[in-house]
Amino acid sequence: MPGELTVIVLAAGGGTRMKSKTMKVLHPVAGRTMVGHVLATVQQVRPRRIVAVVGHQRDQVGPHIQELVPDVLLAVQEEQRGTGHAVRVAMEAVLAAGEQPEGTVLVAYADTPLLEADALRRFAEEHEAAQRAVSILSGVVADPHGYGRVVRNADGEVEAIVEEKDATEEQRAVREINSGILAFDAAFLREVLPRLSDDNAKGELYLTDTVHLAREAGLHVGAHAIDDVEQTEGVNDRAQLARTGRVMNERILARWMDAGVTVMDPATTWVDADVVLNPDVTLLPGVQLLGATLVAEDAVIGPDCTLKDCEIGEGARVTRTHGELAVIGPGAKVGPFAYLRPGTTLGADGKIGTFVETKNAVIGPGAKVPHLSYVGDAEIGEGSNIGAGTIFANYDGVAKSRTTVGRHAKTGANNTFVAPVEIGDGAGTAGGTVVRRDVPPGALAVSGGPQRNLARWALSKRAGTSQAEAAAAALDGVEEST
Repeated sequence: MPGELTVIVLAAGGGTRMKSKTMKVLHPVAGRTMVGHVLATVQQVRPRRIVAVVGHQRDQVGPHIQELVPDVLLAVQEEQRGTGHAVRVAMEAVLAAGEQPEGTVLVAYADTPLLEADALRRFAEEHEAAQRAVSILSGVVADPHGYGRVVRNADGEVEAIVEEKDATEEQRAVREINSGILAFDAAFLREVLPRLSDDNAKGELYLTDTVHLAREAGLHVGAHAIDDVEQTEGVNDRAQLARTGRVMNERILARWMDAGVTVMDPATTWVDADVVLNPDVTLLPGVQLLGATLVAEDAVIGPDCTLKDCEIGEGARVTRTHGELAVIGPGAKVGPFAYLRPGTTLGADGKIGTFVETKNAVIGPGAKVPHLSYVGDAEIGEGSNIGAGTIFANYDGVAKSRTTVGRHAKTGANNTFVAPVEIGDGAGTAGGTVVRRDVPPGALAVSGGPQRNLARWALSKRAGTSQAEAAAAALDGVEEST
C-alpha cells in the first residue's frame, strides 16, 4: 500500500440466524473460521494496524482472533448499536492506545470469508489515488433485490446509498449494490463519526450515513465495482454457510489444478485452505484433505480418503483410508480400509494394508503390516513383515506399554504381542503365538503345546446337528474303505 492503512474488522454481531451456540464468525469454512479467512486476507495487504471489534461471545471470539493475529487491537462493543457505532468504538480504541490513524481506514466484515487480498488491495489503492473521503466496494449483479443501491450522478460520483425499502422505482432498477465494505480518509472519518445520528427506525448509527455527510461537505465519494461480487457476500445462516463452503472449495481446487494437481472429480473432492499440494499429485473421487495436510509430488490419494494434518511422501499411494496426524513416507502404500491414528509414521516403501489400524506407531522403511492387524504403541524395524491378524496388546488396563520389533523380523499370523516386549533383529514367531517374553535376534518364538485331535468329538458333543451328520457320513466312508 502506498500510504498508511488501518483495517477495522467488524466481528461483534450475534448471528442469531445461525441458531448455534457457536458464534457465527467462528463457524468453519474450508478448515478455517470465517473470521480466520478475513484476517488472513487482511494481513496480506500489510496494514499498519488491524482493529477487531468484538461483542457477542467475545470470550470466544477475542482469544481466537488474538491467536491468529497476536498484535491485533481488540475493541469491545458492549451494545450493538449499528455499524457506525462499531467503527466509532474501534477508532476510540486506537486513540486510547496512544495512536492516531492516518491515511486510509478500511472497514471489513468478519463474515465474508470469500474476500481475497488482491481485490481488497485494488480497492484501497483506488480510494487513495482518487483522494476520496469515502469509497464503497460495490458490485453489479443481475438481481439486486434486497441490497442497498449505489446511486451515482452524471459525473459518476456516488450521491447516496439507498436501501431498497426507501428506493424509488428508478433507483430499484439500479443493479450496482453496496457490499458494506468501505474505505475512508482517516481524518474525515474521525471528524464525521461523532455526527452520526440514530434517528432512524432501528435507532442505530449507520456507517453508510457517512456518504451523504461527505457529499454535504462537498467531498469526493466513489465506488469501486468488484468483478467477482461473490467475494463480498456475507454468511448469515446455515444454507449460506454451505453454499460459501462449496464456492470456497471450488476456488481452492481451481488454484491447485492451475498449479499442476490432477483432481479427477472436483464435485466429490474437498481440500481445506491450509492444505499444500505439489505438482503431479492425483486426487481421486471422494477425497477430503483437511487441516495442514501436505502431499508431495506424484502421490496418489483416493478414492474415498479422509486425511487430516497428514504428511504424504513423494510417490506414495493411499487408498480408502482415514488418517490423522500421520506421516506416510515416499513410495509407501496404505489401504484400502486402513485407519491411521495420531502418531503413525510409515517409512519409505513401507505398507499398511487392508483393515489395519495403527496408533503411535513407527513402521520402518520397507516394513509391512499387510492385513487385519492392530499396531499400537509400537516400533517396527526396517524390512520386517507382520503376519495377518496380529494384535499389539499395548494396554493392561492401567498403563500402556510399547512393543519393539527389530529389523527384518518375520512374524506369523494371528500373533499377540503382550507389551512391553521386544522381538530381535531377524527373529521370527510361529502362527498363533502369544509373545509374552522378549525374542532374541534370530530366534523363533513358539507358544502352546502340540496339537491334539479328539476322535469322533462332533458325534458325541454335537449329536443331531448338520455338523454331526457331515462327520458321520465322512467317517462311514473311511470305515468302509478300511
